[in-house]
Amino acid sequence: MGTLGKLLQEIDARGSNPSELFILSACETASRRYSACFGLAGFAVRAGARSTLATLWSVNDQPAAVIMEQFYKELSTNKLSKAEALRKAQSTMLKNRWYRHPFYWSAYTLVGNWL
Repeated sequence: MGTLGKLLQEIDARGSNPSELFILSACETASRRYSACFGLAGFAVRAGARSTLATLWSVNDQPAAVIMEQFYKELSTNKLSKAEALRKAQSTMLKNRWYRHPFYWSAYTLVGNWL
């Protein structure tokens, strides 16, 4: 088991609550190129994270920053579920003339508990 798995197991061994949301905003963190189902995202869930937000392909930094900022805003301000916060963040990207193409917003996926 790699560093991520050891970290999540160590947190669990201390009796803390499992990680509610683990975010992997980098290149193809949910692709099948990695050993666990859905890549690193699947591994994080299997290691104890309740859910993981990851990408299916490499994402550009600027649109990634825009969608992640909106996702966090929806989660914290509007108290939405993870799935609804992601949907609203993606919907916001559709309204942006620079990032309305699916390449910029549809790479994001939730693995594990969506609520």
